[in-house]
Amino acid sequence: QVQLVESGGGLVQPGGSLRLSCAASGSISRLNTMGWFRQAPGKERELVARSFSVASGITPTYADSVKGRFTISRDNAKTTLYLQMNSLKPEDTAVYYCHLIRDGNHYWGQGTQVTVSS
Repeated sequence: QVQLVESGGGLVQPGGSLRLSCAASGSISRLNTMGWFRQAPGKERELVARSFSVASGITPTYADSVKGRFTISRDNAKTTLYLQMNSLKPEDTAVYYCHLIRDGNHYWGQGTQVTVSS
């Protein structure tokens, strides 16, 4: 069974930074595609960034709204996913979810709240 646990959310002022972490456990490997989604109140969940397996040779992808500000990365063991968020804006306020695809199945974390406000 795959478990994803996010951490690192909180309240930050506009222009500030946060780093989200997602600890993955279970039968996973660096072959799995992982990513971050977010959902703001009254809006649909949207893809923020995605990290593909090393074997695929595909570089990470980002939503246009976060390009140049957010960076997705993994640790060497490929079991922890990160999202470095810089130059945060009020419109980045949302619950951020970690996501993993394994054998065609989708797994989600419980989410972590990010609030950008002065």
